Amino acid sequence: MSVKREEAHARVSAAIRDMADSIVEISRDIHQHPELSLREERASSLLSGFLRGHGFQVDQGVAGLPTAFQGAVGKGGPVIAYLLEYDALPAIGHACGHNLIAAGGLAAGVALASLGEHLPGTVRVVGTPGEEKDGGKIVLLDAGVFDDVDAALMFHPGASTVMWRHATAVVELTVQFHGVAAHAAGSPQQGRNALAAVIQFFVAVDGLRQHIAETSRMHGIITHGGAAANVIPDFTEAEMMVRAVTGEETEALLARVRACAEAAALATGCTVSFSEGPLYRERKNNHTMATRVGEYLMGLGRQPEEPVLKGGTGSSDIGNVSLRIPAIHPYLGIAPKGTPGHSTQMRDHAGSDAAQAAMLDMAEALARTGVDLLFDSEFLRDVQAEFQRSGPDFPM
Repeated sequence: MSVKREEAHARVSAAIRDMADSIVEISRDIHQHPELSLREERASSLLSGFLRGHGFQVDQGVAGLPTAFQGAVGKGGPVIAYLLEYDALPAIGHACGHNLIAAGGLAAGVALASLGEHLPGTVRVVGTPGEEKDGGKIVLLDAGVFDDVDAALMFHPGASTVMWRHATAVVELTVQFHGVAAHAAGSPQQGRNALAAVIQFFVAVDGLRQHIAETSRMHGIITHGGAAANVIPDFTEAEMMVRAVTGEETEALLARVRACAEAAALATGCTVSFSEGPLYRERKNNHTMATRVGEYLMGLGRQPEEPVLKGGTGSSDIGNVSLRIPAIHPYLGIAPKGTPGHSTQMRDHAGSDAAQAAMLDMAEALARTGVDLLFDSEFLRDVQAEFQRSGPDFPM
């Protein structure tokens, strides 16, 4: 006997409640054991093991990334994918709340898969490592992992609950200056100061800020500045993140930032070398799907706010995915308004009881939206039609 959509909703909601304690335990474990980009062995093992325990066929090391995985239940189409992030930030831990993204997406996927033989399609849960630095989703995308996926769903913790907002494109530039070491007091004329070069680089970038769009961003750190005060540094290194509204604008701004580094090297008699990370693209939010998630959140007592599409904002490799297939990335309020992301305050809130409760509600909303995508062909057509006609959300 087939299952009606209303009954499927009831079943996935019950499944979320039944596994709530286990899901919260996983969230807390990941939060308490932060792992950096592409080194998330513990989290990857924990999440994929839970999937296996609930009947998923799991592949490890997807697309050559050791901590990536993909679990699947069902057969045929439509294919619905829940995307999990689980890397942390250096020194500060899970200040982006990826423990909640991982546990919530896991719960949503497992709840939907609990429909078993009644699934009119396939549920996938995809572990996407390295969001903070290495663009795991981009690697998976290029490897064809999302080629047959009809819709991708995930969420992100924050200081407010909104169903969509724009995101800037970004690329990370590593700059290395090479000089000549010498005694800083005895023979400075024989040296070529790589520290002076990297300082001039940051001064030049600061000058450039006057002549870029207000939605663009350039921010960085010096990762190596020398070894001893009485030795002229012959090597320095900096990391600079360059953001703009679109990928094309980001690449154009990146060329200007590189010119700043080349000028600094020329002025100080040093040489310079570069390496670039992957280009995270702008985000194309699927409003049809996101609105449905918001409706289910309202039914659970969580009122989404009106999206504010203005100013600068963060970036994510979900942008690259969203330009290829319908995708959502709603935000879930887990902290008081004004709490900055990537802060110790946000990290602490990501481990709180209130955040776990909010995460379970979002998991239910995502699971119910998954039911609609699989059981309501008209809804899926609306999602796909919006994807075909719409573009990314840009700031006003």
